[in-house]
Amino acid sequence: MAISKEADTLRALYQSWTDQMVANPNLTIANLRSMFDAWGQPALEPASVTYKSDHLGGVEAIWALPVGADTSRVIVYTHGGGFAVGSADSHRKMAGHLARALGVTACILHYRRAPEHAFPAQIEDAVAAYKALLAKGYEAKNLLTAGDSAGGNLAVASVLKFRDLGLPLPGAVIAYSPWLDMALRGKTLETNAATDALVGKPILEAMAGMFLSGATDPLNPLANPLENDFKGFPPLYITCGGAETLQSDSESLFAKAKAQGVNVALSVVPGMQHVFPALSGRAPEADQELARIAAWYRAL
Repeated sequence: MAISKEADTLRALYQSWTDQMVANPNLTIANLRSMFDAWGQPALEPASVTYKSDHLGGVEAIWALPVGADTSRVIVYTHGGGFAVGSADSHRKMAGHLARALGVTACILHYRRAPEHAFPAQIEDAVAAYKALLAKGYEAKNLLTAGDSAGGNLAVASVLKFRDLGLPLPGAVIAYSPWLDMALRGKTLETNAATDALVGKPILEAMAGMFLSGATDPLNPLANPLENDFKGFPPLYITCGGAETLQSDSESLFAKAKAQGVNVALSVVPGMQHVFPALSGRAPEADQELARIAAWYRAL
C-alpha cells in the first residue's frame, strides 16, 4: 500500500527514535521524555486554534480552543507515550486538530506519569479532571474522552472507572491506536513487527513494567480495558494503522464492544504507523481520518 510522502515523515521520526534506543539501551527516563517530546513535530499547527494553560481538579492541562467552537462541548484528551513519556504539550496540536474538526474545545491532560507514578495515578487524574468539568456545569453528554496509544487506553479505562463510581458517562469516546492489552497477546505484535517503525514487544514490556510496577496484574480490568464488560458504554470510534503492531488491540476492542451492543466504529488505515493522526494537517491520510471521525460524531 503506497502512502503519501508526508505520511512517511512519521515513519522516519519513529525509526530515528528506535535507532537511538537501540544504540543507547541505557537511556534515562529524562532522555526518553526529551526524545519523545518531538512527537509534536509531525502535526502542523491547526488554523484558528488558541491554547491556554489551566489546572482541572489539580491536574495540569492545556486547553485547545478553536475559533467558533461550541464551548459547551469538551474533549478530555489523554496523550500517548506508554504512560511514561509524551506530554500535554507534545500532543496539543493533534488534540487541537481533533477539536477543530469536531467543532468543540479540548482539554489535554498532563497526567502523572510512570515510573514515578504507577497505575492507577493516571486514571485518578482523568477522574479528577472529569469531575472538575462536571462541577463547572458541563453536561456529561457534551463531554468526550479521547486519546492515543496509552492515552487511548486511558480514554477507555477512565470511562469504565466513571461507570464504577456512578458518574454520568460522556457522550462519546475516541481512541487513536489504543494500547490496551498489558498482557501483550495480540497477534499483530508478531505479524506487523516488520512494518511498525516504533512499537515492538521490548518497548511495550518496558513501558508496562513501569506502569504496573510489579504491583498490578496485567489483566487488571482498569489497566487492561479488554478485560471488561462494555454494556452501556458510550459510542466509540477506534482508529489505527495497518502497519502497526497494536492493530490487534483495536480489533479486539471493536469486537468486544460490538458484541455487547455498543455503537462502535473501527477504521484501520492501510500502511499507516502507530498514532498516525500525529500527522494532522500534514498528511492526507490523517486529515481524511479526521473528516471521517467528524462525520461519525455529527451523526450521533
